[in-house]
Amino acid sequence: MLRYILLRFLQAISVVLAVSVAVFILMYLSGDPVSTMVPLDARPEHVASIKAHFGLDQPLHIQYILFVRNALRGDLGDSFIYRQDSLKLVLERLPATFILAVTSMIIVVAVAVPLGVISASRRGTILDYFATSISLLSISTPHFWLGILLILVFADRLRWLPPSGKEHVSCLIMPAVTMAASHIGMITRLVRGCMLEALSQDYITVARSKGLRERSVTYRHALMNALIPTVTVIGMDLGAYIGGSVIVETVFAWAGVGWLINEAINARDLPVLRAAVLVMAIIITFINFAVDVSYTYLDPRVRYE
Repeated sequence: MLRYILLRFLQAISVVLAVSVAVFILMYLSGDPVSTMVPLDARPEHVASIKAHFGLDQPLHIQYILFVRNALRGDLGDSFIYRQDSLKLVLERLPATFILAVTSMIIVVAVAVPLGVISASRRGTILDYFATSISLLSISTPHFWLGILLILVFADRLRWLPPSGKEHVSCLIMPAVTMAASHIGMITRLVRGCMLEALSQDYITVARSKGLRERSVTYRHALMNALIPTVTVIGMDLGAYIGGSVIVETVFAWAGVGWLINEAINARDLPVLRAAVLVMAIIITFINFAVDVSYTYLDPRVRYE
């Protein structure tokens, strides 16, 4: 078990390093970042002084070494646009993204698990077809389209909810539902498949032969075993909620890390973009690491040598 944890930890470190290299290199493919900070008629010496100030006049490998050294000390550089510490900007917006991601996950669990259980326990009935259709529709609906549709209906037409911002709790409803929509379909299908497999096992037949009520067999025996892989996937999906919030936060002007990434891309603000991607990568990697380790406790049958 200890060997497995150590191996997964080393893999997590290698993933973070790979992300840092990829982000560092890809950010230069769009051109010189200094060009976004100076007017078109800027004098060459002015451009050179800005490059020297941000260390952009060094060779790429030297820039990366300095970047890694400073990152280990918590210094990811100052924003080109905001003129503030980029890591501080990301951490200030991280709670908003966490709130949106956790709320979306709660909605997914509250909707998808009951739908999956009903679909499996009523296989072949109208309820099964209904739950399957809902899950297929959920998976097929793009985030940006659903978000715009919700704004048009509930904010513009009915005026029940604010169209954007995060000043009030009601501002959270539409972005959370939008982010949760596609995951509801995936988790519903996963729960349904796991439930169907669990209901076909011998221990379910034994439980029924003992005269247990069907409700007890379904929820106490089948569901408890079907939730083991579901909990694992939901835990990993939390990382997807955090990393995939760019579109939703942009549509609803939810000022989280996703919104900050979009602003940094448009302004070609390299330090902010690097800090945001690295922080997100570390969080997602840590979540996946925690889920992998916790799986041995969720399922006693699984052991890592």
